[in-house]
Amino acid sequence: MTPAARGPGARLIRLLPAGAVGAKRTPFVLLVVVLLGSGLLSLLVLNSSLNQGSFELSRLQRKTTELTDEQQALQQEVDQLAAPDALERRARELGMVPGGSPVFLDPDGTVHGAPSPAAADPAAMTVPLETPLEAVTPSPAPAAPAPPPLPVPVPVPEAPTPQAPQVPAPDARTAVKTVPTTGR
Repeated sequence: MTPAARGPGARLIRLLPAGAVGAKRTPFVLLVVVLLGSGLLSLLVLNSSLNQGSFELSRLQRKTTELTDEQQALQQEVDQLAAPDALERRARELGMVPGGSPVFLDPDGTVHGAPSPAAADPAAMTVPLETPLEAVTPSPAPAAPAPPPLPVPVPVPEAPTPQAPQVPAPDARTAVKTVPTTGR
């Protein structure tokens, strides 16, 4: 006999037929193989979906970068066009002239200040560089400015004073103590 057949499990091995030990292990081995195979397949599917998500993420990041660059370029263009000197240049190209001193109108109709029309500025009569000299015709001399209108008070009808809404007298249980505050 072999040394392995002399141990305590030797009697058990002799009781079972030779093919029975392999037949009892077969379902267990198949179970282990199926579990390992399904685990590997699930890892493969999970890895594939993560890779696809990674590709989508990098595509979206690239698109975000492009849109951010475009937004910054547009913002720089807006900033350049909104600069005071650019606004003044464009206003002069359109024939606008700077206004004079401001005039204020009070709610009661009185005018504070002396209203006057804006004077034509000789610098405003510039011609854009793209215009050929033959196309430029001299403009007629401006008419003498009209005298400023006199301030005329405008009567404002008096608005009726609104009445405070009627509030029922507070109950002794719900009375609130008011504390005077200083107005600022």
